[in-house]
Formats: sequence, C-alpha cells, structure tokens
Amino acid sequence: MILAQVVLNGFLMGAVYALFSSGLTLIWGMMNVVNFAHGDFVMIAMYVAFVVFTALHLGPVFFVPAAAMLLFLLGVTVYFGLVRHVMRGPMLAQILGTFGLALVLRYATLWIFTANFVSLPENLLGDVVTFAGLRLEPSRVAAGIAALALTIGLHLLLTRTALGSRLLAVAEDRNAAMLVGIRPDPMQALAWGLGAACTGVAGALIALFFYISPLVGESLALIAFVVVCLGGFGSVPGALVAGLTIGVVESLTSFWIGPAFKDVVVFVLFLGVLWFRPQGLLGKA
Repeated sequence: MILAQVVLNGFLMGAVYALFSSGLTLIWGMMNVVNFAHGDFVMIAMYVAFVVFTALHLGPVFFVPAAAMLLFLLGVTVYFGLVRHVMRGPMLAQILGTFGLALVLRYATLWIFTANFVSLPENLLGDVVTFAGLRLEPSRVAAGIAALALTIGLHLLLTRTALGSRLLAVAEDRNAAMLVGIRPDPMQALAWGLGAACTGVAGALIALFFYISPLVGESLALIAFVVVCLGGFGSVPGALVAGLTIGVVESLTSFWIGPAFKDVVVFVLFLGVLWFRPQGLLGKA
C-alpha cells in the first residue's frame, strides 16, 4: 500500500510536469525557439496565485484563470516584443534573448518579493482524506487531475480543430502556410500565448502544495527541458508520457534510495533514452 501511495504521488506530480512542459514543446516544435525563460513563467504564475490569494482572499477558482490569462498576455507580448525579432538572427541570439528575459523576470521578482520563501495554506482545498488505504491530499489530487485534463485538451486542440490545423501548418512550413492564406505571425503569437497559459495554469496549481520563490523557476525549467527532450520535440503526447514517467521515477527514487538521488536517476534515465532513441519516446525519427 505504501508503494501505491508513492506511485500515486509521483503520477499526480508528473501530470503537472506534463502540463507546463507541453507549453514548452508547443513553442519549441512550432518555431524551433528554445525558451530559457519557461521556468520563470511558471514562477510568475505561482506569485500570481499567491498575490490573488493573500491580497484579494480569492481561491483557486479565481487565481488559476487569472494566472492563465496574465501569462497568455505575457507570452504574446514576449513574442511581438522579443521573439519575432531574434528569430531572424542566429540561434545564439534566440538563446541569449530568452535567457536575458529569464534574468529580467527573476531579478524583478526578487526586487518586488525578496528572496524569502512563501507558500499557500496546505489545507486550502480541504484536509487530507483516506480512500482505499491511500492518503489523498486534495490540493495534489486537484492539481494532478486538472493538469492531466488540460494536457489532453491541448493535444485535442492541436489535432482535432481548425485552429490547431493552422498552428501545425505554420509549424510544418511557414511559407507554404502563407500560400494558403494563413498568416504566420498571429499563429506564432497564439502559440506563445497558449504555451505561456499552460505554464500559468501549471504554476498556479503547483503553488497549492509547493514552495514559492523567485529562484524556483530554475529547477522547474530543467525538468521541463528533460520532459520535452525525453518525450520528443513538439509532441504533446510525448510530454505527457515523459512527465508522468519522470514524476513516478522521482517519487520511487525518493522512497527507495533517498530524495537527494532523485535527480540523478532521472538524468540517467534521460541519457539512456537519448542514447538509444535520440528523437525521444514519441518524437519523429
């Protein structure tokens, strides 16, 4: 039963990993732009949740949509203000541009909120309940289920709607998309907005049970890059599978070996997959 509890906790955390990594894989797969500020987007969303709760006394029903909308606007703004310009230059310009953006967001947050750790109340969604011998924390369960549903929803949006077809057309061939009347700039801005909105929802959900700090984005960004590479560049289902896998592996490693070794095991697994399948689990060969 203890093992089932460990796997469940890892699965729920992995679902949140998958959601904010899906935003990164959408941007990466559509424009071949590596967003080094992705983890800091998640951090901003966590602070949005904290401010809405502490200043306005509003719960997740309000601060999760607020984080999604604010991050959507941030993503669109970043595209038009920065990414659209650095895309025309070499890859180094893209790397330095988004890395510089990450530093601006991080240190602006440090200036506003200081380096002190903050958090939301642990029982914000209710007290822990026991079901079938499993200890269920409402905040983790709600975050995991919502993240899983939204990740699947993003995949369906991309594969089952006209809007998704236009987004994928621009990702596949920008010039060919223009020939059939699809304007790439609005589609790419929308992709950045959707990718950032995913981080907004994920960040607000993580804030329910995770510490909040201006530096938390560093570790979350690293996880997102591992999930995207492991699942396959541009593949939302790949991000889902990889996110769930990493969440469960981290949880099992912490239980069997110790929390200090969970990152080591994840990176060994990551390197092993890339050695035998460089395109990732569900990436195209």
